[in-house]
Amino acid sequence: MAKTPKAKNTSGPKRPRQPAADRLPTREQLLEALAQQDDIKGKRDLAKVFGIRGDLRRPFKAMLNELEGEGIITRTRKALRRTAALPHVTVLDIPGDADPDDLHAFPAQWNEEEGERPRVRVLVDSRSRVVPAPGDRILARIDAGEDVVPDYSARPMKVLDKPRRAHIGIVRMDDDGARLIPVDRKQKEMRIPLGDLGQAADGDLVEVEVKLSGRLMIPRARVTAVIGNPASEGAVSMIAIHNLEIPYKFPTSVIREAEAAKEATLKGREDWRDLPLITIDPADAKDHDDAVHAAADEDASNPGGFVVTVAIADVAAYVRPGTALDREAYLRGNSVYFPDRVVPMLPERISNELCSLKEGEPRAALAVRMVLGADGRKKSHSFHRILMRSAAKLSYQQAQAAIDGNPDDQTGLLLEPILEPLWAAYAAMGKARDQRGPLDLDLPERKILLDDKGMVRDIHVPERLDAHRLIEEMMIAANVAAAETLEQKRSELLYRVHDEPSSEKLQALRDFLGSLDIAVKKSDSVRASDFNGILGQARKAGNVEQVSEMVLRSQAQAEYAAENYGHFGLNLDRYAHFTSPIRRYADLIVHRALIRALDLGGDGLTEQEAQKLAGIAQHISATERRAMLAERETSDRLLAQYLAERIGAKFDGRISGVTRSGLFIRLSETGADGFIPASTLGQDYYRYVEERQAMIGERTGETFTLGDRVSVRLLEAAPVAGALRFELLSEGRRGNPPSGRRPRKGPSKSYGPKGRRKR
Repeated sequence: MAKTPKAKNTSGPKRPRQPAADRLPTREQLLEALAQQDDIKGKRDLAKVFGIRGDLRRPFKAMLNELEGEGIITRTRKALRRTAALPHVTVLDIPGDADPDDLHAFPAQWNEEEGERPRVRVLVDSRSRVVPAPGDRILARIDAGEDVVPDYSARPMKVLDKPRRAHIGIVRMDDDGARLIPVDRKQKEMRIPLGDLGQAADGDLVEVEVKLSGRLMIPRARVTAVIGNPASEGAVSMIAIHNLEIPYKFPTSVIREAEAAKEATLKGREDWRDLPLITIDPADAKDHDDAVHAAADEDASNPGGFVVTVAIADVAAYVRPGTALDREAYLRGNSVYFPDRVVPMLPERISNELCSLKEGEPRAALAVRMVLGADGRKKSHSFHRILMRSAAKLSYQQAQAAIDGNPDDQTGLLLEPILEPLWAAYAAMGKARDQRGPLDLDLPERKILLDDKGMVRDIHVPERLDAHRLIEEMMIAANVAAAETLEQKRSELLYRVHDEPSSEKLQALRDFLGSLDIAVKKSDSVRASDFNGILGQARKAGNVEQVSEMVLRSQAQAEYAAENYGHFGLNLDRYAHFTSPIRRYADLIVHRALIRALDLGGDGLTEQEAQKLAGIAQHISATERRAMLAERETSDRLLAQYLAERIGAKFDGRISGVTRSGLFIRLSETGADGFIPASTLGQDYYRYVEERQAMIGERTGETFTLGDRVSVRLLEAAPVAGALRFELLSEGRRGNPPSGRRPRKGPSKSYGPKGRRKR
């Protein structure tokens, strides 16, 4: 028997079970109606469903507006409906200004037609394996609750790498209007219609959105924000700061807290103002967060020994847990140092004033006093919360000149009582260091000097002085003492860890060294001293730069962790950063942990912080990597800008990297990095041989290997992207064609003079 078709509803939306005539429907009843009935087109239809009339109209409208404002319902062109629900597993973005103790997040991808992005509570407790931070992007498991009205919460599964801001570039005006030069070298130029320029002018750094136009869907840019003009403002670092989303402006609440801070007093501190601690820093340093002192140990049981004191600015006294200053310092993670500016972790009132150990000024500090034997080994140590007064502010060059027999008016008075004992203690510590055998990979670091217009004035490699090594050695000893004390007190702490090289990287290093006839033991159990032996062999063979590059690549990246697995490079079982709390949040956490463990005051590590150390470690490791990338990108842009006027010039350099796509070249004169595409190499077809880190000609055996000295010509410079392209002028070393493939018969591909392909 055929079923009788249902009659069509011609009287409008069907009413669900009604609330009392004088009562509003509940939020749950509203959402149930929207979910069940597709023919509700707007608020008027919904009002008919529930029989809303008279005095109920206004509160009913307010209820709908509230649901829409919360993102629970949305109004599109076609209908009013319930917002799409979040999937059970989704990617969330935590706002950078979120409260670390009460995190919330929003979906990373969201269709605005669905209404406002729903707010999601991020649940983290002491058992959580993944502890995200403000500004993080996370993969999370979503719970919407059991009510009809979703109450979203999320359990983090993984912290994800956050993509860079999609499109940032420099505006360049030309005869046809304007174009966008992207800061990312992987992105292509785009036209900017004149009507989409907004207030942007030539040379401005801008944010844009991309729209596709025409039948060919050509991408065009529309300026959405003008960030500034790096050329006129002399701050090339602005590009990296905005591209990598580095916070660089302090909120008003942070500045207000910093300005309200008062100078420390003797209350709760030992008075060490008569101890002649001194600071030794770069000549242009604006803050001084460490001071040192050494004297012969007067204890007869320690003949030839020393008492070394390292005092560090007591930042924990001013940056308390839970304050606006603390939240901002945590968000930044560390200071970022560019050739043209510094983006500090803390406002100047803290970093350059109250916590800078200025000569002659009383300052709060956390000090460690270490007793060393004549062999430089530490016998004992103790931590103290003190009030100190720096006896002198010296530069590295000043201190070194005095020790070398050329004191000035200031250091002449300090030489015998202060500087000579420091160098004597350092000599003893050097014995212990040599016995320990840390990785001796002393690669030169170039410094870029700018003129008053923010342009490159000079590039040089600062001389490595014993004064630098003295301070480094004393800071390392203080960091070890901090880790040892906190372990002895069974306190939570953040370790600075550096894992040993992976077996894959070790095998790649063995393969490369084998091609140079340098012997390496086959065991995967290696020590830093083993690498020092390799470097020693390379020095004798005259290829130490090649080998140093590969040894560096074989190393793991140092990071922060709540669990200890040692520091391979320093060859230390335990290590923590204690000595730079002005510029590193990790050190501030270690200070707080010491204050709590040693009962040195009420501003130590909180229980809440202690439970989140794993997440803090993840976050500040990420901000450190971000800072390193920003500094490197800015240096690349400055050097590309500096060399842009020398197109066609010849340079000497070294092959700093070998890939299938070509050779990376580092110039000897400036340290600038550039690229030579494989297709433009010599007159052969070149194969990439990974185990030799080389490109080898298939017919001729011509070889270009990591570390080889070469001559190149600069063909192209892209300052905004920080990219250089070279032409190779040198011939490679002759050798055997790579095994595993027959030599080609006849000519390879068609090449022009000097190895460049005919176009």
